Amino acid sequence: MKKMEADVIVVAAGPAGLAAAITAGENDLKTIVFEKANTTGGAANMGMGPLGIGTKIQKRSFYEITKDEALDLHMKYTHYRVDADLVQTYFDKSADTIEWLEDMGVEFAGCFKYFAESAATWHIVKPENGVIGPRAAGPMVRIMTEKAKELGAEIYLETPVHKIIMEDGKAVGVLATDKNGEEIEARGKAVVVATGGFGTNKDMIKSEFGLDLWENFFPFMVPGTSGDGLNMMWESGAEKYGANIEMIYQLKDNMNYFLLDAVLRQPNLLINQNGDRFMNEDMMGNTTWTGNAINLQPGKYAYCIMDDGILRYYKKNGPDIFDIVHPEEVFMAVEPEFERAVEDGYDGYFEAETIEELAEKLGIDAEKLEETIEDYNDMCDCGYDSQFNKNPRFLHPITGKGKYRVGKFYIAAYGTIGGVRVNKYCEVMGKDGKKIPGLYSAGSDANTIYGDSYNFTLPGNTMGFAVNSGRMAGEAIADYIDEME
Repeated sequence: MKKMEADVIVVAAGPAGLAAAITAGENDLKTIVFEKANTTGGAANMGMGPLGIGTKIQKRSFYEITKDEALDLHMKYTHYRVDADLVQTYFDKSADTIEWLEDMGVEFAGCFKYFAESAATWHIVKPENGVIGPRAAGPMVRIMTEKAKELGAEIYLETPVHKIIMEDGKAVGVLATDKNGEEIEARGKAVVVATGGFGTNKDMIKSEFGLDLWENFFPFMVPGTSGDGLNMMWESGAEKYGANIEMIYQLKDNMNYFLLDAVLRQPNLLINQNGDRFMNEDMMGNTTWTGNAINLQPGKYAYCIMDDGILRYYKKNGPDIFDIVHPEEVFMAVEPEFERAVEDGYDGYFEAETIEELAEKLGIDAEKLEETIEDYNDMCDCGYDSQFNKNPRFLHPITGKGKYRVGKFYIAAYGTIGGVRVNKYCEVMGKDGKKIPGLYSAGSDANTIYGDSYNFTLPGNTMGFAVNSGRMAGEAIADYIDEME
């Protein structure tokens, strides 16, 4: 068995692990980082940027939000079912963290809202191709990786950790296996676990949430998020606590049919398998709220119905709901995607010439579907949604002009959040409510600050918590080691 030694052992090299390694290096601590993938970055490679509150970028853009305002909003959103001290520590650090990243060479395109009702807290990394969208944060990952190495961190790729070494109730190292199958024992004064949750672990998704991966739950496939770190911490005595998902909604195989997803998620008639409307569609910009509502429906999916008349309206006037991820240009380019979906036999999209044909394809009673559409159209004609009070500007009658076009939306998630309880120093808490000496967690393994619903009104939260909690853990470890010596 190969023996290694450092001050700090970091498990996983996503944004949280990299931030912890950099912060440890800034405090003259030697760090070893183990990553089971063949590259660093984790979920951040698919993301766009972190949250920041009270930043200079916001002030320059006249989008300023203070920490106190954000804390009040977040605590009310979560009904105070979260650790307020952890939240305020994270929010208070977030502006400094944006400058910390800029000092490394990270450039930001600006601060953005996710949808109209959200705050402009999302600091999207300036994309290399000039197009704001998924994977924009790639340059940040590379810069953080190089900074960690510059400060002395040794990063071992394709080297998964499988056990935390506990001695006298303290975390003192890990056992890992390198890509050649050689066992490694790495010892240190503290261990940081930042493995990103269990978003791709079918068994854990079923046992924790009762969801069936790739059947009624279609998350983003973030490589490596199989719950390794959480299981190791639970085995080491950590309290099992607060696991949830970053609930959203999307078409199955979303990235392969991205244009369809973008066009069909507008606030048109949204119904369940029984043919019933079930929510105010103008809330569809908030993907968590919509995902929560869809999660309550039969089969955990819903159909959103529009037609070519509405599509022409969007081409002329722009969409009803704008968001930063789905640009309005998609409406001009979607027709070939409709054709491709039909040719592929894709079962996330349906089109029909008549209500009867549509009802047959959706498996809904034709009379029921016709009644639902007629009732909805009557409200459109009146300009008043007597059922859910949808914004009258979004009341477009469904006439079937051209074709009916329908997306089948399932609940989904960017990944899981939470699983262990940490305090504001990112120290992992044991089953007895006391901290486990030497054991720290950051990022999505420890992200328990949302209660039962992810807060999309402060966008950039997951990556923001990852980078900030990594820094929080690194700073706390420096103090912990200093006290030991």
